[in-house]
Amino acid sequence: MADVTPLAETLLECARKRGIMVACAESCTGGMVAAAITDWAGSSAIFDRGFVTYTNAAKIALLKVKPVTLEAYGAVSEEVASEMARGALANSDATIAVSITGIAGPGGSEHKPEGRVCFGAATANDCQTETVEFGALGRAKVRVAARDHALQLLINTCERI
Repeated sequence: MADVTPLAETLLECARKRGIMVACAESCTGGMVAAAITDWAGSSAIFDRGFVTYTNAAKIALLKVKPVTLEAYGAVSEEVASEMARGALANSDATIAVSITGIAGPGGSEHKPEGRVCFGAATANDCQTETVEFGALGRAKVRVAARDHALQLLINTCERI
């Protein structure tokens, strides 16, 4: 196991106790959340599936993100993060789903700077979204920070259920 995070183990314990299945929809992290969870033995008891939807076309096809939402807000937005999380939930057997869409870098723009990442955490009853400005830490560090933040969101959501 390359970069095992204890957050994934905490999620595994929480979800197992509550009988919760998890799904994730990832863009800028490219599957890092799914990998962190499945690094732990026994993760098949709580992890249903992950969607890596790096392009807008993939977000539309696999998660049913609306083209009008992408056009109005851009891929890096809480609106798209919400639709991604809800899409992952709807297209899986999960109880909770997390989504991540952001600008890992290098680059960005005045309106959407490097290190901006939007998250969604969906259950059958609601979807919470948030934006975190990690800053221009460099691509690798932004991706790890986003992975860990998403895992913490899953833990928080699991504990609320």
